[in-house]
Amino acid sequence: MLQQLALLGGTPIRTRPFTAWPVFGKPEEKRLLRTLRSGKWGRLNGLEVAEFEQRFATMHGCNHGIAVVNGTVSLRIALMAAGLPAHAEVIVPPYTFFSTASAVIEANMIPVFADIDLNTFNLDPKAVQAAITPRTRAIIPVHFAGQPADMRALMAIAKKHRLLVIEDAAHAHGASHRNRPAGSLGHVASFSFQSSKNLTSGEGGIITTNDDKLAAACRSIHNCGRIPTGVWYEHHVLSGNYRLGEFQGAVLNAQLDRLEQQTRTRDRNGQYLAARISKLPGVYPQQRPRDCTRHSYHLFMLRIVPWEFGAARAALLKALQAEGIPCAAGYGWPLHQQPMFRHKAFGPYLPEISKELNYRKVHCPNSELICREQSVWLEQSIFLGTRADMDDIANAFEKVYENRDSLNASLKHSAKP
Repeated sequence: MLQQLALLGGTPIRTRPFTAWPVFGKPEEKRLLRTLRSGKWGRLNGLEVAEFEQRFATMHGCNHGIAVVNGTVSLRIALMAAGLPAHAEVIVPPYTFFSTASAVIEANMIPVFADIDLNTFNLDPKAVQAAITPRTRAIIPVHFAGQPADMRALMAIAKKHRLLVIEDAAHAHGASHRNRPAGSLGHVASFSFQSSKNLTSGEGGIITTNDDKLAAACRSIHNCGRIPTGVWYEHHVLSGNYRLGEFQGAVLNAQLDRLEQQTRTRDRNGQYLAARISKLPGVYPQQRPRDCTRHSYHLFMLRIVPWEFGAARAALLKALQAEGIPCAAGYGWPLHQQPMFRHKAFGPYLPEISKELNYRKVHCPNSELICREQSVWLEQSIFLGTRADMDDIANAFEKVYENRDSLNASLKHSAKP
């Protein structure tokens, strides 16, 4: 006999909460108090940020780490440091957070959208190749949800066309591609430490690279245009104060001690859940290529194909939430359909060239389909739990599938005037 859905009056599968986020304790408290009492609260005379930069860069296979106030800034600084010209075209995916493309505009360059692969949610190398023009200067692949993009193919394209590759690794702390860490796969990379991220200090970001010249340029831009051989009030390039503060550095150092084990746990749980729910018709977890040797699972992504599953995404989400499973649809629109791009509300940037741009004509069918009706997200902290937690999630999916007819009938009835 079928268990009745909680949405329809049955007993929920899950009544206790999943792992809370952020995870913190005495190590964070100790470092914060030490920083507070030192009176050295800024990057220029403290020790925490410098220590974190070195540790994070090493963990991610890089010689250089430049900590900054957020991930958006780190992308813009990387573009500026590379010396790319105004109005250069930068290829970005449309299925990503706003900042991947807005940072390009704030560097006075043009985002060009190339579609994602329907199964991996990552930038499709074929779409990138098709988007290249004589004005293309860079590619920003996003390691979406924590799964590294197809960097082997993208770096081959970049080499052929002499393009800069900036990894948007905001989701990918601790992830790896062919056993190489995210952040060391392109020419330069950007990470975020915003509140939801797998490594967090509330706000913050870091640039990683193995290119000495790029690192020096990024460090100058993040520190008011200063250079090591200059005097204090000597400024060489357009820049600002984007330095990360010591309190964030203190939190990040303590959080970094947790990251390796947390990433192993997330990856193990994510793979287990994917194996279980992929047996259901119409449920397609993010496809994991062999080159992905570790997934950081900032998000657990899946596609729901309504006509195969037997219920629409909105119905599935409602039913899962009633069973005690936190989940969401994610982005409502791909970036090229966001109001800023449709209306070219770029402020003082691209004043003349924007007349030539028409993002209303951009068509990225995979991104549009996923946003419109297929994507389902589960957040990273859920995957810090136990195998039993994963079983609860899988059981909830199975329960909804088994009750899809009654779910549809109920929603149809409630929709009648």
